[in-house]
This record gives sequence, structure tokens and C-alpha cells, in this order.
Amino acid sequence: MKKARDVIGLPVICVETGKQVGSAKDLLVNEGWEVESVLLEAGHWFSEATCIERKDVIAMGDDAVTIAAEQAVRPLNPNSACRALLFGERKLKGLPVITVNGQQLGVIEDVYLEADGGIKVIGYELTEGFISDLTEGRRWLPMPDAVKVGDDALIVPVHASEALQEIFGPKEE
Repeated sequence: MKKARDVIGLPVICVETGKQVGSAKDLLVNEGWEVESVLLEAGHWFSEATCIERKDVIAMGDDAVTIAAEQAVRPLNPNSACRALLFGERKLKGLPVITVNGQQLGVIEDVYLEADGGIKVIGYELTEGFISDLTEGRRWLPMPDAVKVGDDALIVPVHASEALQEIFGPKEE
């Protein structure tokens, strides 16, 4: 299991040429909770956004994202229905996670990706704020069986609150 933030910032390397074609700026997630593409850091102020589609990614390793050829770098489709993790109007980070019966479980801080390939989102890292992170720690919510993503919140089933797990406890001296 790997956090999406572990991928963000990694260099994107072409295995054909050994050239770095950019670095991962964000991950775009589709409605099926799979990574659809890796958004690349812009080279210049006014350059168009570029990305690498999932089918062109060989691996999202610990130290680099690898692709087969430099031609895999393409302009970002502005009409994409995907959600970004960190940036844009439709970002996941900061969305509150609320059960159907109105209980807020926390706010999305990060997502966890499956260990094999890192394509499928398998859960969320939730926070209740900086002070709460220090005193109580963050929590992990495994991917519920039904999730509705709205403009202002992520809606999960009532029983999702029972699946919450602590990631790490508070710092004690």
C-alpha cells in the first residue's frame, strides 16, 4: 500500500532514452477510483498542462515513475471528468467525508493506492485538523462499497464509521 503523495514529486523517466521528461505534480482519479493519469509539473508559466495516461505508465516506483517512450507525454484533456488529488476546482484533498446519516468522519488528506501497480484507490487518509492530528492522530478509511462524490463532500454508507482505523497515535513525551 502506498500513499498518492509518495508518487507526487517523483521524476518521470523514459526507459527508452533514460531522459527525465518531467515530475509528477498530481494524480487524476476517475469515477471508478483508479488513477487515470499522472499530471506533470509545468515547464514554463504559460505552457499547457501535460500528463501521462495510465496505459503509458510502466511503474510508479519508490524513486521514479517510468514510461516506455517520450511520446507518452500528452496535453491534458480540459474536458476530463477526473478529479485531481491536490489541485484544481475538483480536487479530493480537503473534501469532508460524511456518512449518509450526517456524521462527518474527517477531511481527505491523502488517498492510498494498491501495492501492485498503484492504480486502484483502496482507501482514504482522513484528518480532523492540525491540532487533532497531533493529539489524536490521523485515521484511515478503507474504500467503502458505495461512495458518492459531490461538489462539496464525499458521501459514504453509515457503516463506514465502523471501518475507521488509526494510522498513528498522538505524540507523547
